[in-house]
Amino acid sequence: MDFKASLLLIAPELVLSLTGLALLLAAAWMGDRSARWLSIASVAALVAGIFFVVPALTNGASGPDTAAFGGQFRADAFASFAKLLIYGAAIGCLMIAPAFFERLKAMRAEYPVLVIFATLGMSIMVSAGDLMTLYIGLEMNSLAAYVLAAFLRNDTRSAEAGLKYFVLGGLASGILLYGMSLTYGFTGSTDFTVIRFALEGDLSTGALFGLIFVLAGLAFKISAVPFHMWTPDVYEGAPAPVTTFFATAPKVAAIALTMRVAFEAFGGQVFAWQQIVIFAALASIVVGALGAIGQDNLKRLLAYSSINNVGFILIGLATGTFAGASAMLVYLAIYLAMTLGSFVAVLMLRDSDGNALEGIADIAGLSATKPILALCLAAMMLSLAGIPPLFGFWGKFVVFQAAVEADMILLAAIGIAASVIGAFYYIKIVKIMYFDDPAHRVKDDSDWAHWAILGITTLFVSPLGYLATVWLGNQADTAAAALFLAA
Repeated sequence: MDFKASLLLIAPELVLSLTGLALLLAAAWMGDRSARWLSIASVAALVAGIFFVVPALTNGASGPDTAAFGGQFRADAFASFAKLLIYGAAIGCLMIAPAFFERLKAMRAEYPVLVIFATLGMSIMVSAGDLMTLYIGLEMNSLAAYVLAAFLRNDTRSAEAGLKYFVLGGLASGILLYGMSLTYGFTGSTDFTVIRFALEGDLSTGALFGLIFVLAGLAFKISAVPFHMWTPDVYEGAPAPVTTFFATAPKVAAIALTMRVAFEAFGGQVFAWQQIVIFAALASIVVGALGAIGQDNLKRLLAYSSINNVGFILIGLATGTFAGASAMLVYLAIYLAMTLGSFVAVLMLRDSDGNALEGIADIAGLSATKPILALCLAAMMLSLAGIPPLFGFWGKFVVFQAAVEADMILLAAIGIAASVIGAFYYIKIVKIMYFDDPAHRVKDDSDWAHWAILGITTLFVSPLGYLATVWLGNQADTAAAALFLAA
């Protein structure tokens, strides 16, 4: 494939790169007063990126024609599916940020620039066809994320969150690099396709360690147990719009990257990593559920909820099948809506002075004072719990169905039983909002962007979401087919 064709395949990344550089110059030139306009320009760039990636998904792009730069980059339907979710989440996070930061007089021009570069890194991650491309995308996303976590310079919690994320992220990068070096040493290549063929047959001890270290480094990025320790502290300490961003777009990118590595690079050794993934899935479900029970901060509770949901998604990966991969993508789309809606609802909890309210006690009796907000938040909580007829139930259903079809009935049964634990703290939130005496803490009204995003996500997770099951399933099947064809 010639250089021109490769450039056409990376059109979304080119748009984000050029936009990021232009916004960086504008931010240096015009200062913080341009922050809102830079946010609008960033949203426009992401919308343009969506238009570029949609055709690849609708046409089911796969095979050699989607490989750019000698197979280092793949613009297939799987990458397009992930990019649509990533760009959509980034747009939502850019829309809700100005109101939050302007209230604190902390809105700076760097914010949309950092989000654009983080999104560019994620876009490269999900299209990686080579370990080097994988690492470049991962680090581009991570470096922007470290700064975003510490974005509030005068807030000690934000500074602490950024420092913890940086230190532990550096450790995870070291683990990942060590695994990549072992994999390269025992296969002679960093290309996913070559690695797959080199690992066929008996797996040497060195190659096995390489596989384990690579998956361990990626497990940190998706907050899977036992590499989840950073998540509650970073989610609580980072500014709320940044936490919303961390819980949505990077999570999708990291899970999509893990799928690509597992099914493409290590797809010939499913039995070698299957037991590891099963342990991580069940441990994440249990730790996420039990860890959330004693929390009194909504952001920390949602952090443990994120860990819990990663466990359910990993059940699809543990199957090692096409149906499992498709179920993961369906769950990811639903999870994105539920998480985005939940964090936006938390962002809307403010007192009469405009101060953020994050305590669970602050939402006592919310249904009496803010009935619509309480209804939306309750829908998110019950959907995250997987209670029918809300759409979150469908995500868990397709994952467990894939496990049963793969004859992993015990895994599905344990996952279903463990999901009951998680339902406790979600229902507890609903109980506090509807049956406790009103705390009369939530006073402030939110802007149209918050209500628009909360309304759209609430409708999506409501029973109306089931109208999209066939369409969403078909898109997930198309994306998963491209992943398995590349493998």
